Amino acid sequence: MEIAKQRILVTGADGFIGSHLVEALVKEGAQVRALSQYNSFNNWGWLEDTDCLNEIEVVTGDIRDPHFCKTLTKDIDIIFHLAALISIPYSYVSPDGNVDTNVKGTLNICQAALANKVKKVIHTSTSEVYGTAQYVPIDEKHPLQPQSPYSASKIGAEAIAMSFYHSFDLPVVIARPFNTYGPRQSARAFIPTVISQIVANAQTIKVGNLTPTRDLNYVADTCHGLIALAKSDSAVGEIFNVGSGSEISMSDLLVLIKELMDSDISVIQEEARIRPQKSEVERLLADNGKIESLTGFRPTHSLRDGLRLTIDWFTNQKNPKKYKSTIYNV
Repeated sequence: MEIAKQRILVTGADGFIGSHLVEALVKEGAQVRALSQYNSFNNWGWLEDTDCLNEIEVVTGDIRDPHFCKTLTKDIDIIFHLAALISIPYSYVSPDGNVDTNVKGTLNICQAALANKVKKVIHTSTSEVYGTAQYVPIDEKHPLQPQSPYSASKIGAEAIAMSFYHSFDLPVVIARPFNTYGPRQSARAFIPTVISQIVANAQTIKVGNLTPTRDLNYVADTCHGLIALAKSDSAVGEIFNVGSGSEISMSDLLVLIKELMDSDISVIQEEARIRPQKSEVERLLADNGKIESLTGFRPTHSLRDGLRLTIDWFTNQKNPKKYKSTIYNV
């Protein structure tokens, strides 16, 4: 399926990955409808920072409302469903919110897509559904382990989406991005936490657990993977990892960021930033074989190159002002 001239809806378009995906889709020639969560400030999140705001249709609303979703998806060919509550620490204090948004919201989108005869739904999940790796690299057959309310809600959302494929022939594709990073990433994540504190000239960097390893994928590559799946008709009814195929520990990542920023700042672990012991995902490493075999997708950014681009964005004078580096954002 070609992307050019397709009428495409991106839910969660106001977020980190969503805003980059909108830009990439516009470059592909798509007609994009971008969902931003309604707020009385009429703020469109990271869409405000995109270079294509005048080329897209921005709609505000909430995927928790099934009636709104039916209107939202009218006359749409492809849906990229990214809207979700994404913070693991926040899921400890708001599990109901995670279920309402991530599970029920996905149900609403699937029901609306079915009613409006949408041609394809790309449901964006997460590598967190795997929990701590039982074997590496992690392929799509790896057991699912709900080690946080967030991961449980994403497992539930996947099940809802896939049930609509099996029960109603809704053309669903499930993507499981591994840890995506880059410009505009939420301050709750490790990389922007470290970079923003260095930029703010903090006396020490406050971090959480430094032992886990992660598979880090630059945001442009994650978007490339999602678009590749949308283009492939053979992807329907299947689940795909989208990662880099390499891993790095948080301690080594911290050293690398400090090196790239020429910083010798000291580091302290803060108890509030450490997950409960049984909830921590200790290791993630993607097997990209399935998506590469079907679509040819391969990440094009090395970790160093991606971090340099991310650091460049954070060191632009206007961008750090959008972060509260002294506050731990769950």
